[in-house]
Amino acid sequence: MIDLAAADKQTIAKAMDFSILPKNSQEAEIREGCRITRQYGFAAFYTSSPYWSPVVAEELAGTDIEVGTGIAFPFGSQTAAVKAFETEEAVRRGCTAVDIVMNIGALKDGNRQAVREELVAFKEAAGPAVTKCILETCFLTHEEIATGCKLIAEAEIDYAKTSSGQFEGPTLEQFLVMRDTLAGLPIKLKVAGVKFPRPQNAYVFMLAGADRIGTRAAPEIVDALDLMRQIGIVPAKKEQGLGNRD
Repeated sequence: MIDLAAADKQTIAKAMDFSILPKNSQEAEIREGCRITRQYGFAAFYTSSPYWSPVVAEELAGTDIEVGTGIAFPFGSQTAAVKAFETEEAVRRGCTAVDIVMNIGALKDGNRQAVREELVAFKEAAGPAVTKCILETCFLTHEEIATGCKLIAEAEIDYAKTSSGQFEGPTLEQFLVMRDTLAGLPIKLKVAGVKFPRPQNAYVFMLAGADRIGTRAAPEIVDALDLMRQIGIVPAKKEQGLGNRD
């Protein structure tokens, strides 16, 4: 969880996964996205498939920025074997962070075993890469969200993620179900699909416990920190104490 009262713009940037996801994206746009990512110092840069991962890995070489992509993006309906192969291919092509879309239909059918199997295979295929699982909360009931989070925890995936950003984003109530279900467990929380106005909503999700925000509006959100603090959405900056002087 981010301590917003102690956060500066660099801290906020490290809580942001920047992305260029349109299917008609071209190389110049991907390289420009990488340039912006380096400029701000975001945690990760994402494309919609591993196709662009070698370009991203080249542009981000020598940094600690994650090279990210979506797996079975954005629908999640591929078989577990296909998802595992795509994950292996993504890592081979330079990805250090992979976000799988959970099989939403299987989850809604109550087929926990199918979801469990795909997540275990995904985790194994990812190897050393950071793993994140997308629930797509807009299609789920609160009970289904909680079940999905429990399956993510069982598979020891690093992050539970609200959405792909390609459909309706999460509500705060849906995010709180995720947060409360995973309380006390070593699973971090990522929010994507932040609605307009994005800066205000992004900071509210951070206040509620989000560890990462995934969005193409990452620069706008970072740049808005001072304004959000000025109007009281973000807490006033903590002063550095000088210690007791007896």
